[in-house]
Amino acid sequence: MSSIDTHCHLDHHFALSAGQQVLKARAAGVDTMITVGTDMASSAQAVATATRFDGVWAAVGIHPNDAIEATPRVLEVIEQLARDPACVAVGETGLDYYRDYTTPAQQDASFRAHIDIAKRTDRALVIHCREAWEDVLSTLEAVGAPPRVVLHCFSGDVEVAKRCVDAGFYTSFAGNVTFKNAGDLRQAAAVVPPELLLTETDSPYLTPHPHRGEPNDPSYVVLTLRTLAQVQGRTPEELAVVVADNTARAFAIEPRLLTHPA
Repeated sequence: MSSIDTHCHLDHHFALSAGQQVLKARAAGVDTMITVGTDMASSAQAVATATRFDGVWAAVGIHPNDAIEATPRVLEVIEQLARDPACVAVGETGLDYYRDYTTPAQQDASFRAHIDIAKRTDRALVIHCREAWEDVLSTLEAVGAPPRVVLHCFSGDVEVAKRCVDAGFYTSFAGNVTFKNAGDLRQAAAVVPPELLLTETDSPYLTPHPHRGEPNDPSYVVLTLRTLAQVQGRTPEELAVVVADNTARAFAIEPRLLTHPA
């Protein structure tokens, strides 16, 4: 069974190098990873890392908690990076009202700029949303969402999930869907049609059960896949095939490139 991690931070790990994580992921059957930048420097590093390893792609952007850094010059660099062949997405961008590192106005301006970049570069838009669902969805409706939107580390309830499904957005679940106290999140995952589901780790964060307390890495995405398969009433092998198809569509990656040669 081949698994896919559509959102990880290979260059943020506390102990393992990017190369070590890729090797560990391969041994676990994880053939495809998308490593994600959160500011200008880490976005450049994500592209460099993706260029080094087959089966690794990049996403570039300014995290909403760092939105104060989204100056015109920085956004120009992000757009240049987005046009690199190793890059398949713009983000993670969006709104985060859980923390107050940046103001809602700063986050909104950065979010709208990233939406424009995703449209101009024909890249998927990867959205981080925390306690800001109404404003995220309202902004996407107001300015017009790009053709391919990925809701990273989905944290909404059933009603939010239904609205995202109606909009045709891809919904990506991370290790927190495996937590024992995440019954509401699993209920949300149950209403997402299989053709809009994606799997991720958000590593090195949100390590899935039963490894909570350890640093996360892409090899653990298999645990998220198993939980989602149970929620969806499918076998992990069946859902893995569906997620691969979804990944190819969401990030415009040729399907033949999603399986790394042995």
